[in-house]
Amino acid sequence: MRVFVLNKNRQPLDPCKPARARILLSAGKAKVYRRYPFTIILAEEVKRPITHEHQLKIDPGAKTSGLAIVQGKRVIWGSELTHRGFQIREALISRRQLRRSRRNRKTRYRKPRFLNRTRPKGWLAPSLTSRVQNILTWVKKLSRFCPVTGISQELVRFDTQKLQNPEISGIEYQQGTLYGYELREYLLEKWNRKCAYCGVTGTQLEVEHIKPLSKGGSNRVSNLAIGRRPRYANACRPCNQAKSNQDIELFLSKKPSILKRILSQAKRPLADAASVNTTRWKLYHDIKSIGLPVEVGSGGLTKFNRCRQSLPKTHWLDAANVGKVETLIVEVTLPLVITAKGHGTRQLCRTNKYGFPTRHCSRIKFHKGFQTGDIVRAVVTKGKKIGTYVGRVATRKSGSFNISTKSGLVQGISHKYCKFIHRKDGYAYTN
Repeated sequence: MRVFVLNKNRQPLDPCKPARARILLSAGKAKVYRRYPFTIILAEEVKRPITHEHQLKIDPGAKTSGLAIVQGKRVIWGSELTHRGFQIREALISRRQLRRSRRNRKTRYRKPRFLNRTRPKGWLAPSLTSRVQNILTWVKKLSRFCPVTGISQELVRFDTQKLQNPEISGIEYQQGTLYGYELREYLLEKWNRKCAYCGVTGTQLEVEHIKPLSKGGSNRVSNLAIGRRPRYANACRPCNQAKSNQDIELFLSKKPSILKRILSQAKRPLADAASVNTTRWKLYHDIKSIGLPVEVGSGGLTKFNRCRQSLPKTHWLDAANVGKVETLIVEVTLPLVITAKGHGTRQLCRTNKYGFPTRHCSRIKFHKGFQTGDIVRAVVTKGKKIGTYVGRVATRKSGSFNISTKSGLVQGISHKYCKFIHRKDGYAYTN
């Protein structure tokens, strides 16, 4: 993975290879500007720098989003950003429960409040807003370290409008290769990548009409399921061939539980995909406001590009394949893993499981020059804990810190042994 380079005036230059960065650092021609992502700054200003076009590509996800920077055909940088949306949701649920129980204890006979609180247009839940803000933060951050000239975003996971109404844009789209990828990928996720009738996994699956076309069925996605097909000529008859053009009620007349499950799952609206698409549209408008040209693509196109090049399924490689892609040369071996941690809490006290305060929280965030969340390196030379520890630090007024390392929590490390690696910015990093 390449190293970001800044001019002396902090203007982003073309990223260089790690070997080149080591030469510049050892010769004193550059200094480390930032550890995550690793960035160097030149000691002397380049008067007329020449930079090339770089495309920042984004694959938004519910739990993890992929980021990649592509220069021409080369993937020079990649990362996977893990969100904390589910933690935010659980924290809000816990807070709501504690407040409700406290109100019931102290204002038992209070009249219920009239529901007069309205949400503004375009409102998103805090867990979804956090995901959008995380990606937007890193788009702006990478634009400061790299001469990004354009952004590619996977705008929709599935083209739900065309899935629901295949006749919307002509026969060329319906019968194209990309439409098949869109449709099959959505059905695989909807039916949990197993046969809708027998539940078998690990076999080849094909699209099945729940209500046969010969009896008035349609090609709408709500009438489609996934069934298995044989791998060999002497295999047992697949479910879709056994069903043939029978009504599903007749085919599953002896299996009422399976019939009930299939009918309810088939009628399930595209709510999951629609909610993700809503978040992506919000992200799209926020990214567009930055001022860079934005290219969009769908999840089906991303998978088509990745499978055509026989690349493994990862978030950052999915990001590299967003939009129009011919051929990619992947220079990244290990992506930078980024985990959103937040910026702490404003609570003045900690509570037990019943909501009662148990201990006080100090308003002072900095102790001995360190703040909880800083990434430090501690080299302990004497005592029972001799060794080197690298990780996020939790500070105390006494100067005895705790460090969260890859191998676990190390307690009681003096601040005298700690040195900064990276200031707290709300994220944890793993190379």
